Amino acid sequence: MLGSAVIVFREVLEAALIVAVVLGATRGAARGGRWVAAGIAIGIAGACIVAAFAGRISDALDGRGQELFNATVLLVAVAMLAWHNVWMSAHGRKLADDMRRLGHDVTIGVKPLSAMLVVTALAVLREGSETVLFLYGLAAGGTGQSELLAGGMLGLAAGVTLGFLLYKGLLRIPLRRFFTVTGWIVLLLAAGLAASAADFLNQAGVITVLSAQLWDSSNLLSQSSLFGQMLHVLVGYQDRPTGIGLIFYVATVLTIATLMRLVGGTRRDPSPGSLATRSMT
Repeated sequence: MLGSAVIVFREVLEAALIVAVVLGATRGAARGGRWVAAGIAIGIAGACIVAAFAGRISDALDGRGQELFNATVLLVAVAMLAWHNVWMSAHGRKLADDMRRLGHDVTIGVKPLSAMLVVTALAVLREGSETVLFLYGLAAGGTGQSELLAGGMLGLAAGVTLGFLLYKGLLRIPLRRFFTVTGWIVLLLAAGLAASAADFLNQAGVITVLSAQLWDSSNLLSQSSLFGQMLHVLVGYQDRPTGIGLIFYVATVLTIATLMRLVGGTRRDPSPGSLATRSMT
């Protein structure tokens, strides 16, 4: 029971934290919750399919299929998060003003919402498929179904609860600062995902340079601890980072920040589009 609870909690927590950030970043969007819910549903369905073909995926491309699949999922999520931040850098201030003036949901456009649907679906897809595979391994090792179910439900509840608490915490941020804070969170989230993608590409042999470990901070804060895992998801913390992972992290931060600045600066009135961008100045 404990084994399944820990496994499900760890995987659900990662997905729940990303979903919480997505929900927070689309605060005030008309029908934003429906887009996120659709993303969760798509992700769950996809996770079941991926788990069913996990063996074939893993054996594909000379045994590198799983690493390449994970890297692709993460890089697509990075692209979607980048698109959302760039769009918000041009429209965030206006949305905040509309929310204060109208006092109800505002329309932020289909494109950024569809991007966050993709991010949600990919997060649930990746973590969900890993959960199914881990639980299958426990079952094959002799763990009873009742123990798996009980532990799984406990882990699911704990992971969702922490994600919900993060979401409620985001909602407590004053509206005038909200898009600045969420802009930073989404930026760091994307950078962390990019660093993880780089590590998967390194494991697959696609990128073979700068693969050496730079330092080991596991004695100070283990990545496998609760706080370490939360920091890993939200800001990309790694207790044993590689050189290529660090390069991907920094490059993602600089690229998204530059695009946000450029897009925000193209508006005739700099203030409506630069609330999220101000976090970079």
